[in-house]
Amino acid sequence: MQKINKNVVLALLSLTSLVFLLFQLYYYKFYLSQKNGAVFSKVRGSQSGQDSTRWHVVRKFLGLISSHNIPVYLIDPLILGLVDKDIEQIRSSPDGPSLECKYFCAPRDFTTFALLDKTWKHELALFRTAEKMGFQWLKIMNKDPRLDGMDDLSGIEIPLHYIFKLASHAIHLVVFYERSGNYLWHGPLRLKQHMDRKFVPFRKLHFGRYPGAYEKPELLLVSIDDLKVQIPKNPSSFLEEMSHSRFLECRYREARAFFQLYPDDASLDAVEFRKKAKSLLHLAAVTLNNLGVKFWLSSGTCLGWYRQCNVIPHSKDVDLGVFIRDYKADIIPAFQKAGLPLKHKFGKVEDSLELSFQGEGDVKLDIFFFYEEDDHIWNGGTQAKSGKKFKYLFPKFTLCWTEFVELKVHVPCETRQYVEANYGPEWKVPVKTWDWKRSPFNVQYNGVWPVDEWDNVIQIY
Repeated sequence: MQKINKNVVLALLSLTSLVFLLFQLYYYKFYLSQKNGAVFSKVRGSQSGQDSTRWHVVRKFLGLISSHNIPVYLIDPLILGLVDKDIEQIRSSPDGPSLECKYFCAPRDFTTFALLDKTWKHELALFRTAEKMGFQWLKIMNKDPRLDGMDDLSGIEIPLHYIFKLASHAIHLVVFYERSGNYLWHGPLRLKQHMDRKFVPFRKLHFGRYPGAYEKPELLLVSIDDLKVQIPKNPSSFLEEMSHSRFLECRYREARAFFQLYPDDASLDAVEFRKKAKSLLHLAAVTLNNLGVKFWLSSGTCLGWYRQCNVIPHSKDVDLGVFIRDYKADIIPAFQKAGLPLKHKFGKVEDSLELSFQGEGDVKLDIFFFYEEDDHIWNGGTQAKSGKKFKYLFPKFTLCWTEFVELKVHVPCETRQYVEANYGPEWKVPVKTWDWKRSPFNVQYNGVWPVDEWDNVIQIY
C-alpha cells in the first residue's frame, strides 16, 4: 500500500476546517442575524457592545408588546431629540433600511414609551411572556385622582408606571389616562416601602418626578434603526410640551376642611353664578388658545381653585393673568367675535394694561397683564374717575397645569406664595367685602395717569 504523505493529510484537514469555519460565519451573518434583527455596518457610541444591547432590548420589548397587541408610542426625549433633526428624511422613507444604528444605540439607561390605559387591560399575560423572554419587571401604582371629589377621597389605586429590565438596559412604560378636560395625564412615580430602590436608577427617569398633562398626540408610524415604532407626528412640539407639562391636583382634602369651617353657598344665585362662570371660563380658554396666548387663573379665580376647588360664588367675575410679552392686538376683536363685548380697557401695552369683557348677565371676565422685573412680577390697576394707578407685586413664578371646572388650565406652580402675596396670610378666611384699591396685601400706589393720556388709557364702554 502506497505510503500517505503526512503533510498532505494535515493540509487537507486544515483546508476542511477553514472551509467549515467560513461557512459558519457566512451562515451566521446572512441567515441567523437576519432572523434576529438588522446588521449595522457601524455602531456609534463609546462601546459597541453596550450600544447593541440597547437596540436589542428595545427590539425584544417591541416584539413583546406586539405579540399582545398593545399600542405604545415612543416618548423618550433623548431619542425624539435625535429623530427631530432627521424627521423629514424619516418621514420620506418610513420603510427604508438603516446602515447605522443612530437612534436606539445612543447612550442612555432607559428607553421611554407611552401607553394609553384604555387600550390595554391584560397585564398578567404580558408579564408571563416578559419573564419567559428574560425581562424583569416592576409595576408602580398609586391612587386615581380622577375619582377624588368633595364627597369622596378615593383610595383606589391604578397602574402608573411599568419598568421592564433586560441585561443592562430598561424600558420605562408610562401609562397615560384621559381626564375630563379632554387631555392626557400621567401620574408621579412613587416607590412603595417594600420596593427595590436599586432595581434601576430611578432618579434618571425623564417621567415620574411629578404628574404631567398633555394634549392627545397625533401619531406617526416610522422605521427607526430598522424597528417599526410610533412617534408623535411633531417631535419638537411634544418635547416643548414635555418641558412645561407639570400638573397640580386640586387640593380636595383641604377644600373639605375649608367647607367644614365655612359651609358652601348652595343658593340658587350661587349655583347660577358658578354655571355662568364655568361657561365664561371655557369660552375664554377657547378664545385665547386659538390665538396661542398663554394664560392662567389669577386673583379670586386662582384663590377659589386653591382654597376650595371651585369658583367663589360672591366674586362675581372670572380673573385671568397673561404675561405682557404674550399680548396680541387680536385679543379684543377675538373676544368680541366670541360674543363678549369690551367693558373697559385701562392702561396701555407698555404699562398697567387690563381688559374687561362682559359675559352673560352680570358676570364679567377680567384679564390682567403681568410685567416682569428682575426680582418680581406685577400687574397694574387704574381708577377711572381719578386716573390713579396701582401696582400689585408678586414673587416670580412658573406655570403648571391643573384641572378646574372640567378644563385644563394653567395656575402658578408656586400657588401658595402667589395667593399669599395677593391675599395675605389670612387667605383661608373668606372675605365678602373687597376693595381692589385697599384690600390686596400687595397693592402699591403707582402715581396718576397724565390727563392728556386719559382718552387712551381709560376707555369705558
